[in-house]
Amino acid sequence: MDEEQMISLVQRAQVGEREALGELVTQFEPTVYAIVFRRLRNHAEAVEVTQDVFIQAMRKLDQLREPERFAGWLRRIAVRMSINRAVRRPNETACAPETFGALTGEPETPLDGLMKTERASEVRNSLDRMRDLDRQTLLAFYFEGQSLKQMSDQFDSPIGTIKRRLHTARNRLKEMLTEMQSA
Repeated sequence: MDEEQMISLVQRAQVGEREALGELVTQFEPTVYAIVFRRLRNHAEAVEVTQDVFIQAMRKLDQLREPERFAGWLRRIAVRMSINRAVRRPNETACAPETFGALTGEPETPLDGLMKTERASEVRNSLDRMRDLDRQTLLAFYFEGQSLKQMSDQFDSPIGTIKRRLHTARNRLKEMLTEMQSA
């Protein structure tokens, strides 16, 4: 579509001509979808936001003073609406498959409860036998829920050191628990 055709379509759409409006959507939908998809990286959301962009554009079309600027104006709406969607999107969280096991509604047997209690007791006993620094590191991260930054401040150590301590302490705890199970 050349610029004169686009200007004519925009002007006709501004006065309410539905066919012109439909032609603008047909011409610019792939471009708007590409802009939105580039930001959202989700086909279903991109399709939805693309529709919302055209709804918003058609509501505000009478405010566009220079019809030759329609393409850029439409792109700005697409960028703004896709950024708004991305910012307002809830954070995705990954869950271990075991998490969904609790949702199946399978009742827990008394044996299951006893096994959980026994495993928790084994972990506590192993933590008690660990070196002080390993125990404090694991407790701060897993039981107190501290971030690596908070732990870095608490232990007065760089974050890289905290990561290494966590890795080492986890491996030592794993070894202790494995020894207990094989004994």
